[in-house]
Amino acid sequence: MKKIRLPKKINNSHISFFVIAVVLFWLKTYAAYQIEFNLGIDNSLQKFLLLINPLSSALFFFGLALLFKKRTKLVMIIINFILSFLLYANIAYYRFFNDFITVPVLMQTKTNAGQLGDSALSLMSPLDIFYFIDMFILIALALTVFKKVTVTNRKSFKIVLLFAITTFLFNLGLAEKDRPQLLTRSFDRNYLVKYLGAYNFTIYDVIQNIKSSSQRALADSSDITDVENYRKANYTAPNPDYFGKAKGMNVIYISMESFQSFMIDYKMPDGQEVTPFLNSLKHDGNTFYFENFFHQTGQGKTSDAEFLMENSLYPMAQGAVFVNKAQNTYQAMPSILKGQGYSSAVLHGNYKTFWNRNVIYKAFGYDQFYDAEYYSMSDENTKNYGMKDKPFFEESMPLLEGMKQPFYTKFISLSNHFPFEMDPEDTDFPAGDYGDTVVNQYFQSAHYMDQAFEQFFNDLKADGLYDNTVIVMYGDHYGISENHNDAMAKVLGVDEITPAINAKLQRVPLFIHVPGVKGGIQTQVGGEVDVRPTVLHLLGIDTKDYMEFGSDLLSNEHRNWTLFRNGDFVSSDAISINEKCYSYDTGDLLEDSSTCKDLSDKVNTELQMSDEVVYKDLLRFYKPEGYTPINPNDYEYLGPNGKTSKKTEDK
Repeated sequence: MKKIRLPKKINNSHISFFVIAVVLFWLKTYAAYQIEFNLGIDNSLQKFLLLINPLSSALFFFGLALLFKKRTKLVMIIINFILSFLLYANIAYYRFFNDFITVPVLMQTKTNAGQLGDSALSLMSPLDIFYFIDMFILIALALTVFKKVTVTNRKSFKIVLLFAITTFLFNLGLAEKDRPQLLTRSFDRNYLVKYLGAYNFTIYDVIQNIKSSSQRALADSSDITDVENYRKANYTAPNPDYFGKAKGMNVIYISMESFQSFMIDYKMPDGQEVTPFLNSLKHDGNTFYFENFFHQTGQGKTSDAEFLMENSLYPMAQGAVFVNKAQNTYQAMPSILKGQGYSSAVLHGNYKTFWNRNVIYKAFGYDQFYDAEYYSMSDENTKNYGMKDKPFFEESMPLLEGMKQPFYTKFISLSNHFPFEMDPEDTDFPAGDYGDTVVNQYFQSAHYMDQAFEQFFNDLKADGLYDNTVIVMYGDHYGISENHNDAMAKVLGVDEITPAINAKLQRVPLFIHVPGVKGGIQTQVGGEVDVRPTVLHLLGIDTKDYMEFGSDLLSNEHRNWTLFRNGDFVSSDAISINEKCYSYDTGDLLEDSSTCKDLSDKVNTELQMSDEVVYKDLLRFYKPEGYTPINPNDYEYLGPNGKTSKKTEDK
């Protein structure tokens, strides 16, 4: 076979292969930005930055291969694979979470490995091979056209490195012009990717995590002073009409997986209510229903919601407290109520190690954790991440009955989880017809969960627990992401999902039923951080000495605004999204944004204060009056056989 002879200039040019690798990867990344990510490009400068921001990363990383004299092409191909894999991992993650992977998220994946299969597969498409096609092109070129290319010197690396740094600084300068203090006000990862690119964001994320790890070691008792002063200045006193009305009662928290408020009172085209039981609670006059209540979770999703509800602190901007800060000192609901004679437990149809719960629940002060080992985890009883809701609540009743009263318990439901597919034998409720499988299945899954809750309430009444138990039901986070906005516009009967409408879609239900106390529909704006002081005040425990950031929802002094982890916020008058101010009532962009500007500083201060507590582990330096600290090492969660579970030992 006759060999193909190339011009000597090309055949000896090691830089040609490098240029092809950079250009192919640059174009692929830009295409991914346009196709997969909704980054909120608002002007021509942002469009230009989106185009150039993959270039500095490509130059730098592929330039590293030029240091390898004999293996340059192989190293470039390996680098291409690693970067392509990171890009695709972000794409798959973004398709559901509308967010980007961080270093702490990778740690969470390790913690939760083996239980993510169905959800992950549902996010993939055969067309995704496109995101690796440049790697295959490079392999083909390396084996043919550039087979004999070798590197003669390393001077090219210095030139490429200089070009990469210059490109990045040019990129950063333009980004800072459009978004001042980009790297210091980094609550929103979308901003960082939009302005700097996914790969530069990863570098930034690594640096931030190194910084975070050092914060605790450098902290001392003086760091709590500013937080304490802020807390005292923003404390909301309890409403005397409700303070202590539930004193001595049992408390049950129920986490409503992925459940959003738009489902309440929603009717299918044939007139069927999706959630008839929850609708009845909303309107019965004996239950507080908060219709302007928002989730505030970050990347930790369900675990973040738990953290917010029980600690009245905000979750981390990146990763999850449950995984990354499990060794911190906390003064959570179970430990506070322990001082009032309460026993405590979590009931969850999944295994202890998921979300690192077997570790952090000890720091919260939970006496017991009834996990999957206490339940019949048969094929017909399980789906997605664990046990279906109906058998879960049914099998939980004997465990609940065996607890010493008064008790504080938390039930974590699972059935209403992405991708919301139901087993046919579990429902005869019709799916939606909105041109989106995930959205269509959401109606069936939500209806099933509603039936499970009704069953549980009936069991509580039959056992005599209902009349002496405060029941708190809360949606933990959104279920339908922005990737399904076309279908959601049809669901809501609007032309499009605007930023203001999307913000309101982050409303999740909050029900608080207190026996003997008249409830009703509440219109005040609040979030998950506000629930702990609300419930503790109902139980007759004043929170003025506790380091928390919530505002009692029933207080006459309630602040009537709430924030999201990315720095956006909602008040009774306005919604701030990406620093744009919208009317809460109409959703129109406001020309006079003074309302948002006034609140913006408060929101940023509040997040910074909470981050001080969490990142520096400041509660180890603070003890509220009358509070007895707990020792996490005193707790051991045993299986039903009285022995430590193997999964816990493995952890």
